[in-house]
Amino acid sequence: MNKPARIPPVIWLIALVNVLLHLYAADKLEYHRDELLYFALGYHPAAGYASVPPLIGWLAAGIRAVAGTSVVAVKLLPALLSGVLVLLGAAIVGELRGGKYAAVLTALCLITMPSLLRTFHLFQPVHLDILWWTVLAWLTLRYVNSTNKTYLLYLGAALGMALLTKYLVLLYAAGLLLGLLLYRPVTFREPCLYYGGLLALGLFLPNLMWQVAHDFPVFAHLRALEESQLVHVSRLDFLADQLLMAFAGSLLLVPGLFFVFRQRGYLGVAAVFTLLALLLLRGKSYYTIGLFPPLVAAGAVWWERVLRWKPARALLPFCIVLINLLILPVGLPVVDAAGLTRYFPNLDQNWGIAPGRRWEDGKLHDLPQDYADQLGWRELTDKVAAAYHKEPDPAAVMIFCENYGQAAALRVIGEAAGLPEPVSFSDAFNAWVPRGFNPPVTVLYYINEEQGEDVTELFASVAIIGAIENPHAREYGTTIYRFSHPKRPFSAFWAEVLARNPSPY
Repeated sequence: MNKPARIPPVIWLIALVNVLLHLYAADKLEYHRDELLYFALGYHPAAGYASVPPLIGWLAAGIRAVAGTSVVAVKLLPALLSGVLVLLGAAIVGELRGGKYAAVLTALCLITMPSLLRTFHLFQPVHLDILWWTVLAWLTLRYVNSTNKTYLLYLGAALGMALLTKYLVLLYAAGLLLGLLLYRPVTFREPCLYYGGLLALGLFLPNLMWQVAHDFPVFAHLRALEESQLVHVSRLDFLADQLLMAFAGSLLLVPGLFFVFRQRGYLGVAAVFTLLALLLLRGKSYYTIGLFPPLVAAGAVWWERVLRWKPARALLPFCIVLINLLILPVGLPVVDAAGLTRYFPNLDQNWGIAPGRRWEDGKLHDLPQDYADQLGWRELTDKVAAAYHKEPDPAAVMIFCENYGQAAALRVIGEAAGLPEPVSFSDAFNAWVPRGFNPPVTVLYYINEEQGEDVTELFASVAIIGAIENPHAREYGTTIYRFSHPKRPFSAFWAEVLARNPSPY
């Protein structure tokens, strides 16, 4: 096979449907906490950030310059790339010698799978990461099928870009190399493999140098992640979640894994290596979603070969789509917050399932965490802005936020409301903390669940401006405190705070 297989027109149509579906759901809720953070990065383009590589920040800066910062603008790129994922899935089917039926089956599964619907609803590195993993799988297949060594250079370029997105791709890349070593060792005698590695390193080098210059904050972030979130991860739940995330797509995912072991062993090794590594490291369940598209494509090719009876061929895609659509709101908020708060309790009461409602704290809540994280931000911003614009001396006001979600909301949403950039020690905001203030700070807006002891001692007066009152928001109860009349110069207090070297995590 010297040329990539042609993608049928119907696949382009399904890809378009996927894009339109995501655009329809884009503004049913507000911004996600992490979306706000990643868009805030766009105000400070850099070669690296406290918790992520730089590509997402660069993209945010470009989108903000072209399309603005509305909810739809923020979610535009993942919506568009959801269509690209469908095309890549069909391309992988072609590399696996599948036909039109397998391509359509793959496309229908990819656009209805709950985990992929959710992922491509949010402007986060995750959707880019999944796309890069899928590109790596496709390029590896192209290299082996065509014996064109140039694809090894393309693989290097894709890996370099993937490393600028999330470091997690190193696990999958290691799995692919192990698979090629076992099933196609001649690859390691190709100079282009090493040139591709140098190309990947060259693309990744700016971020690597940034990590070195900042004493590798990625390791501090991983330690904080392990202590605060991964400690709650159950390995048994991790395995069960793989099937739940694919839902009806498991009908393709499971046979797809066996198929690639028989037909393309290197992809099977890569998938199992990555899965086992994440299992041992107590990775979050969704870290594996990048494995899904090529395995779904492989499963579709397998079904295409074993299903010969036409009614059965028609029934399989119908069942996958129908079953996935029955829980469509689990993957994508196609209704507003009021509808979701009715849907999920009914799902629990009538069917005894509570998908996604167990948060990172290990507890069960009313809404999935990703949905609860898309509520309350406008309420917070509006209340801060209303108070701020009544201040007799706004220039002497500092807005401090306890976490990056609050700070990013006031930065991104608050820009149009005329709010100054907030201050926070959380995540990337830690790097942008001012060293001093001119004019001096005489009023502090302190945003947290409770008053801080140090600021309470510093100021003679405190009042409550307001709080997030949406009970379904993850930030429910977050309060806006107004501190005034400092007992000593705020600059001296701030110097003491900075001397403690607050952690971004």
